[in-house]
Amino acid sequence: MKKLLPLGAALAVTVALTGCETQQPQPVAAAPVYDCVFPDAPNTPAPGWICDEPVEGVEVSAVGSSQHSAAGHSHMKQMAATDARVQLAQRMKVHVQNMVKQYVETTGAGDTETVDRVMTSVTKQITDESLVGSRVYKSRKSPNGTLYVLVGLDDMQAEEAAKEALKTSMKNERALWQQFKAQKGHEELADEIAKYREMNK
Repeated sequence: MKKLLPLGAALAVTVALTGCETQQPQPVAAAPVYDCVFPDAPNTPAPGWICDEPVEGVEVSAVGSSQHSAAGHSHMKQMAATDARVQLAQRMKVHVQNMVKQYVETTGAGDTETVDRVMTSVTKQITDESLVGSRVYKSRKSPNGTLYVLVGLDDMQAEEAAKEALKTSMKNERALWQQFKAQKGHEELADEIAKYREMNK
């Protein structure tokens, strides 16, 4: 015959077991991981374009920002757009350099030194002020009040800006361009470089 525990002892054992269960550490929920967050609010998800994800219809783009200002939203947007255009000019320089490089590799025009000088000459023509047609495509405020904007050029605007930089450089440094591709006129060379870019997209 089994001996039964006194009622008090049974209750004590039950309480002890229950106490052990509640004292075990609870698993801590992992912090959510987002594909893109605001630079000034790293725990808040942000739209992909803030992290340089491509935007349909925008060939070349850059993101600018402006901290919260008592001057108001319009002022912040203008400051953020200016910041973005400076970066956009840098991206356009790379864009045009790739066009020249692609043209050179395809046609075999120019030696290394001349090509480097051509690229330097062209990129000098691209500044944030010269990017006519660039516009603000998107904007978003972070939880901390910083305004982010996406400034860019569509395919046609990017093409025109690149060709204009090439043509201006050709006109300013005729001797260099003659050395680069003597048998081609200024306009024709710019058009051909643009065509090679289109063909190899």
